[in-house]
Amino acid sequence: MDKIPLHLAIILDGNGRWAKKKGLPRNAGHAAGARVLEDMCEVVWNKGIRYLTVYAFSTENWNRPADEVSALMKLLRDYMRNSVKRAMKNNMRVRVIGDKTGLDSDLQESIASLEEATSQNTGLTFQIALNYGGRDEIVRAVRKLASEHDIDYMRGLTDKELGDALDTADIPDPDLLIRTCGEERISNFLLWQLAYSEFYFADCAWPDFTEAELDRALESYGSRTRRFGGLVKGEE
Repeated sequence: MDKIPLHLAIILDGNGRWAKKKGLPRNAGHAAGARVLEDMCEVVWNKGIRYLTVYAFSTENWNRPADEVSALMKLLRDYMRNSVKRAMKNNMRVRVIGDKTGLDSDLQESIASLEEATSQNTGLTFQIALNYGGRDEIVRAVRKLASEHDIDYMRGLTDKELGDALDTADIPDPDLLIRTCGEERISNFLLWQLAYSEFYFADCAWPDFTEAELDRALESYGSRTRRFGGLVKGEE
């Protein structure tokens, strides 16, 4: 493959539908999806991808049934608690983006510990979007800037200054977004950052996502010409 994205974003869709199709509870689908994600972190790094951001739990997911939300939170707690050893072994830097203040205090503490322990690692930067919504992120960024600066600063606010106030401030924007399970929308994910990203929609549910499916997405990405609003050589 000639072109590999520096930053890959994934919407991990279809866990519940995958489980239902197999006659399993939805929570079994989330557990299966979590196992796939753990393996995929190593796969994407070996492909040459340096940043991976995944949509784990949105600001809207609180509207799901209470037992499903509880099971998702348990999965996240288990990951935060158990992933330090794996992340250190793989030299992986782990970050959580989203409104962490909306999470239980013990989960906030686990996140802080994981981020601190892996902050100096130089391998894959793995970002987990948790209690995250793109609109919420932009609103939080504007409120933060407004609390720190006067009205004249806000009137002259630039896109770079706003971008620097987002959760992903020091991370390059995604080059490629993958969404699984046949859905073709971004569902309030990285609204600012996806402005010039390429999209790839896979029909399989996330628990069935394989390295071969990733290769198809990367081949599709590699065949595209990225213009960023301009022209490429030969189009003048």
